[in-house]
Parts: sequence; C-alpha cells; structure tokens
Amino acid sequence: MDSDNAIIQQSDRHPDGWGVAYYHMGSPHLVKNESQARKCKIFEKVSGVVSSNTVVTHIRKSTIGEVGPLNTHPFQYGPWVFVHNGNVENFSDHKAQLLARIDDDLKRYILGSTDSEHLFYLLLAILRRQNALDPGVGGVQIQNVLSEFVQIFKETCGPLTKSQGDYDKNYLTFLVTNGRSMFALNGGQPLFYSTHKGRCSERDHCSFFNPICETKANNSDKIHHLLISSEVIENENEWSPLGYGDFVGVDRDFVFHLGHIDL
Repeated sequence: MDSDNAIIQQSDRHPDGWGVAYYHMGSPHLVKNESQARKCKIFEKVSGVVSSNTVVTHIRKSTIGEVGPLNTHPFQYGPWVFVHNGNVENFSDHKAQLLARIDDDLKRYILGSTDSEHLFYLLLAILRRQNALDPGVGGVQIQNVLSEFVQIFKETCGPLTKSQGDYDKNYLTFLVTNGRSMFALNGGQPLFYSTHKGRCSERDHCSFFNPICETKANNSDKIHHLLISSEVIENENEWSPLGYGDFVGVDRDFVFHLGHIDL
C-alpha cells in the first residue's frame, strides 16, 4: 500500500525502531521492534495483515533513551495509545518536575527512559482530572485537555519551539487515541490531516460510502474517516497542513474538531 511505502521510506531517516497499534474488539494490540522497519520481516508481516478501524504507526528516531522495545512508540495504557514526534530539551533536568505532576498510580507504569513516555502519563493524568480517561474525549474537552497539557509542559520544561530542522529543542507534536476518540497537536514538528478523498475508488461498491467521504470536513461536522500523518501520503486522500499550535481530532461521537492552542 502507499502508506506502507511511506513508512518504509521514513525508516531510512528514522531507523531506531517501529511500532504498530491496532484495535480489535475495543482493545489495542501493539507490535513493536527496535530494528529498522525496512529491514524487519516482522514489520513486513504486520503491515500486510493488520486491518482495523483505528491504526497508529510510529517510526522512531532516537533522541532521548536508548534504542530498545521499552522506548519504542506507541506507548499504551488501558485503551489509550500515544505517539510523540518531539523532544524535551535537557530532559534530565525536568524529569522530576514532570513526575511530580503525574498521579502515583500512573507513574509506576512508566517502564522506559524516554521523555515521550513521561509526557504520555502526564496526559493521562490530565484526562483523568477532566473525567475523560474512561469514556473518551467529548468535543469541548479536547481543547481543555490540550490547554492544560501545554501549560504544564511550559511550566515544567520551558517554552515550545517551532521546528527549524533541529531535534534538540522543546517539541510537543503528538497523537493520542483510545480507539474511539483521537486528537493530535502540532507542537513544533509538522503534521497533516485528511478527512476526505478526492474520489474514492471504492465508491461504487463500498457499503459505507457516503458523500461526506469525498467532502472536506468543517469544524463540528460528522466524518467517516480521519487520517493524521507527519508527512503527506500520496494516495486518494486530500491532505491539509496543521499550523503551529493547531490541533485536530474526532470525539467519541465521531464529530470532527479543528482548533488552535496558543503555544
């Protein structure tokens, strides 16, 4: 598939592991490996058989934490899955402050040494405080959760940076999902999204086809699909960039949300 090819190509620049999370019967299933995706027979097998309404894939370029399965994305807690394309500058100086903002019963599940996994558990603590950890995120909660997440990040780790092609500054570009709701933020590294196809090649025989499949979604519209990627994938989907501080998501009722957070 085109998407598989895009991931293989990215692995040439991000050779330090790969991970795939897909949902079946409401639960996430994770397959991760610290090898380069292009050279991994397991990735070849997984990418050829996985079929799910919600799939998250990550190709790692290591910045903090050694190469290994515990530091490979996605990270998972219960139904929640998280991937991060970012960095905490001088993470060791801020780690204790981040941990202090994470509930004790959550932080004990942090198994690796990456900044990304610590940020995931901080986000889980925020979701819990806003009563969104169990049922998933409703529409207005997405902006509230992101606002608190960004505020705490800046208080503990310093200001965020818009990408200038480096990887050692503060970046908070990420995606999180529980299989039903999903949202992502451009926190300094590029991000693109698609809610529709130009023309669906399966429109004449797909039982789920609807005109909204070929119509760009506006805020608060119902949608049939949402794709989010760090790079544009060349296929039938029509892609739009997210600006610095922009977020995109779908809530538990499959309503589309597009907005902005001051970074």
